[in-house]
Amino acid sequence: MALFELATNGIGVLSLSCPDGRFPSVAARHPPALRLERTIRDLFGLEAEGLTDIRPWLDHGGWGVRHPLGGRIDAIPERTPYPFLPAEGESLHQIPVGPVHAGIIEPGHFRFTANGETVVRLEERLGYVHKGVEGLMAGADIATAARLAGRISGDSTVAYAVAFARAVEAAAAVEVPTRAVHLRALMAELERLANHFGDIGAVCNDAAFALMQAHCGVLRERVLRAADACFGHRLMRDRVVPGGVAADLDEAGRGQLRDLLDRIRRRFPELVDLYDNTPSLQDRTVSTGVLAPALARHYAAGGHVGRASGRAFDARRTPGYPPYDGLRFDVPVLEAGDVNARVWIRIREVEQSLGLVDQLLADLPAGPLAVELPCMAGEGMALVEAFRGDVLVWLRLDPDGRVARCHLRDASWFQWPLLEAAIEGCIVADFPLCNKSFNCSYSGHDL
Repeated sequence: MALFELATNGIGVLSLSCPDGRFPSVAARHPPALRLERTIRDLFGLEAEGLTDIRPWLDHGGWGVRHPLGGRIDAIPERTPYPFLPAEGESLHQIPVGPVHAGIIEPGHFRFTANGETVVRLEERLGYVHKGVEGLMAGADIATAARLAGRISGDSTVAYAVAFARAVEAAAAVEVPTRAVHLRALMAELERLANHFGDIGAVCNDAAFALMQAHCGVLRERVLRAADACFGHRLMRDRVVPGGVAADLDEAGRGQLRDLLDRIRRRFPELVDLYDNTPSLQDRTVSTGVLAPALARHYAAGGHVGRASGRAFDARRTPGYPPYDGLRFDVPVLEAGDVNARVWIRIREVEQSLGLVDQLLADLPAGPLAVELPCMAGEGMALVEAFRGDVLVWLRLDPDGRVARCHLRDASWFQWPLLEAAIEGCIVADFPLCNKSFNCSYSGHDL
């Protein structure tokens, strides 16, 4: 268990031996740990004493074994109805949505209980894209594990690759060349820009304002094309590796990125004005899907979800990591906590990322791109800011330098439950809008 202490910006990691297959439930005192403990029960067979909800989470009854990463027990696949929590009251009805959705989207089931059009309760059922990541990581060599880490959640491939690489480098006690550190940050900011453009447009589209999605889609496409031209891949996948980076940026690439910044700075303010001055759009986003600041703090919500509800946390600054500790940028924060606030946080983060790319291009140091990693045992952890919040990677290397164990935690683990709270009291038709304003990762959560 990784613990963060705000007063000191310190992070501590606690490991507890469970010889009898049990441990004290953290969720019994701290509800955000609930789904993680249900997952531990599914994967490892460890029982959390005092856990108030023992329903399976990732295990949908189709694996053929129970707790595959612990003491494996053969099981006949048997899909039984999932026991959703009851809701009581007059004139309530349920609306099941998913796991298969219209359009290109990952699977997840949403069970609405509504009174007319008003949502009384939403309960999520996730785990449909469970990939067995922790099992695949165990015993893998560093290069294979790094490629897998970059595929946990495809829209955050750079962030996950940086987090995994930094965890390996911490375990191996190596220092990465300065040029590689700056190139990693440059790729991370391009990834952030592309995703924020996509999200701003998608939120507007779910409010029936497709024009914004079209224009934001153009900007997103320009970022992806520039990334491909500069680093050889639109998503910059496998360009960050433990020990450094696998792609350099030449002068032609620097020129393309400067042209990209100029285009965005000319076009994006017009789109911001369009968003801000369209009353029909504001009518859908303002005061919709409000997440209370107290709840955002309690669940340590990261990214735009937390910052739109008053939680000023950004892993680039707190606890911080190079090169951001030497760069100038602000962490935008709002208190309203509605869909509109989550859009505005994205807008302000676009502006901050443009400034960061400027600084990185102006002060890109010369030098090597990578260092060789020693073959040794060790334990390491890293916290990196992805576009939707903080990504944590913890790993342990065995004496042969292979991955003994690795856990990758997406910010979505603590954002999905908050979506359930934010939709209460809204009308059913506002769910796509609220859901997209959160934009939690299915794949990053389902491991």
